[in-house]
Amino acid sequence: MENPVIIFGAGYLGRIAKEIFENNGNVVYGFLDDDKKLHGTEIDGATVLGSTDDDGFLKLIGKKCEACIAVDDNRLRKSLAKMLNEVRHVQPVNSIHSRAFLAQHVSLGHGNFIDAGVQVGVGTTLGNHTILQAGSLIGASVNLADFVQVGAGSIINSGVVVEAEAFIGSGVTLVSGVTVGKGARIGAGSVVIAPVKEGETVFGNPAQPVSR
Repeated sequence: MENPVIIFGAGYLGRIAKEIFENNGNVVYGFLDDDKKLHGTEIDGATVLGSTDDDGFLKLIGKKCEACIAVDDNRLRKSLAKMLNEVRHVQPVNSIHSRAFLAQHVSLGHGNFIDAGVQVGVGTTLGNHTILQAGSLIGASVNLADFVQVGAGSIINSGVVVEAEAFIGSGVTLVSGVTVGKGARIGAGSVVIAPVKEGETVFGNPAQPVSR
């Protein structure tokens, strides 16, 4: 990546993204965040320049700057991705920690966030805008769709399919071959041994549906 990067989001994910880019030898131009209290302040040596819809900075993206979306709210993440695609005609860059390991034959989309200690096995497909938190292990021939989030230390075994916008908490284990439906949520520490339906929330060992 030749150009500096502007990071959308000045929260914890944005701070991690800044570390990732700088450790990889990239320059961070600054943050954009909708919390006006942060505007003009410095976070880890980089300035919060303005809001995520600040046209003065947005017009730099695709010409003089790259963009990274570093927020874990999927609704906002989707909105920012749509804006960058449709208004700036660019794709956000992947932020991949130097201490992450991706097998040689991995299919990787755009705008993914991959933290330290993550391992991704051969034949796996990561869609767009996935978040893989520190130490998560993704086995061989796994398919993670767009906007999937995987918590720290989770283990997704081979052949698992995780559909769009599913959320997998920290320390979860998914046994080989299961499918997690679109928008499903899996509570921290759960062991998933059976398919999880679309929109379902499960928790426990073995994971069971949580009544609402």
